[in-house]
Amino acid sequence: MRAGRVFAYGAAAGLLGDLLLGDPRRGHPVAAFGRAAGAVERVLWRDHRGWGALHTAVCAGGAAALGTAAAHAVRRSPAARLALTGAATWAVVGGTSLAREATAIGRALEAGDVAAARARLPHLCGRDPQALDADGIARAVVESVAENTSDAVVGALVWGAVAGVPGLLGFRAVNTLDAMVGHKSPRYRRYGWASARLDDLAGWPGARLTAVLTTVAGGDPRGTVRAWRADAAQHPSPNAGPVEAAFAGALGVRLGGTLSYGGRIEHRPVLNGAAGRAVRAGSDDIDRAVRLSRRVGWLALGVCAGARLLARGARASIRQRGVTKGRTS
Repeated sequence: MRAGRVFAYGAAAGLLGDLLLGDPRRGHPVAAFGRAAGAVERVLWRDHRGWGALHTAVCAGGAAALGTAAAHAVRRSPAARLALTGAATWAVVGGTSLAREATAIGRALEAGDVAAARARLPHLCGRDPQALDADGIARAVVESVAENTSDAVVGALVWGAVAGVPGLLGFRAVNTLDAMVGHKSPRYRRYGWASARLDDLAGWPGARLTAVLTTVAGGDPRGTVRAWRADAAQHPSPNAGPVEAAFAGALGVRLGGTLSYGGRIEHRPVLNGAAGRAVRAGSDDIDRAVRLSRRVGWLALGVCAGARLLARGARASIRQRGVTKGRTS
């Protein structure tokens, strides 16, 4: 079985496995990676960019190397290659857990239980829940669904299409490192710089594809494109900006504004402010964001698998033409 088909079938199986099973409650591979990265940090930490870059290279490079070794070990068995791709895809994508957490918070808000919603919010994002009212929690959930659609689903599929299992594992490692050390706290401002920059680079194609697919999957293509073009560049994150702006336009809501991380207040620009309304707790805004996220994820699978198959076919055609030309010359 050719590599393009292995990725297409394996990634589809992995995404279906995530839909049916979600993340395991114990022994998740990403959690195991996080523990290993934490152990490396305890050995290497210095308030210095160079040591942080070494930490990034060891952890992300180790994950990609593990994927390379596993792919090499099963290279002669199409069934094993497909199973490995499916397992790796299931391990690195997190669309179902994202949807479950967002929906649980939405149900708590619908019931008027703001305390329960605050208690669950840290499972989804790093905001300070006590600083948010019900509407603020709902907006944080929609923004997190948008950003994690790119980080937890589309970006992984993009790098899987580019580099197979090593790409899947490497991307998830980079994204996890950014969540662990890539923020601007006093401890990680220098040490986490390399992880944050590498995450920006690795997330760039997935974020743009997510915004494009949001335009296709959302209910307002013109509004989505308008919000994306007008507001994405104002966001401090080069990748969250296009995704959140596109979701805001597609859902017809306003995102961004004042938020709090770890006691630090940030005043971010409002996305889709001219055309959108405020996200409301108890409305269907969270459910609509979750449904949009799912549609985008499945569209991304089709695009990435199709691109891998086309690229493989194009390379085979080029090689065949080269062989034919060599024979006739």
